[in-house]
Amino acid sequence: MSHAQYFLEATYLIASCLFVLGLKGLSHPDTARRGMIMAAAGMAAAVIGTAIAIGALTRSSSHAGVIDDALAAASLMAMNNVYYRFRHMIGKPSYDAKPARLRMQRIAKPATNKADFELFCLAVSAINGCEMCIRSHEEEVMHGLSDDQVHDAVRIAATINAAAVALELPVMTAA
Repeated sequence: MSHAQYFLEATYLIASCLFVLGLKGLSHPDTARRGMIMAAAGMAAAVIGTAIAIGALTRSSSHAGVIDDALAAASLMAMNNVYYRFRHMIGKPSYDAKPARLRMQRIAKPATNKADFELFCLAVSAINGCEMCIRSHEEEVMHGLSDDQVHDAVRIAATINAAAVALELPVMTAA
């Protein structure tokens, strides 16, 4: 196994642990803020790992910029996925006619590049299950990535989500 593969596996493990710890922290008002930060950091690690795994990050992307973009994507999608999933599920034309008025300027000015940022958003939206956001970000990334690359990114996001769920399972003890 190469150094890059070890790095990716470590990134996914860290992402899963942070995400699960973040979810646990969200279960109580006293730890909710710390839980949100940990979950966002886990999501950022997952998004970065996904981008590295499919080779989407360009050599000109700085590591700080990638982390900044991944955190921004996780934060923006935490907001957008809830809002647009609500609009989609309700299906009322009156809600569709209203402007979102959500601040999303960060999407237009990524620290790395637009394709990477959109891929981060796609991976987060896939985990969060927002159909409208998935469709929108998939359309954007298809301008520079292949179906296989997008499919791999979503498979990796699904695997990270499954690991997070598995780590939450209660431990069975012998009676």
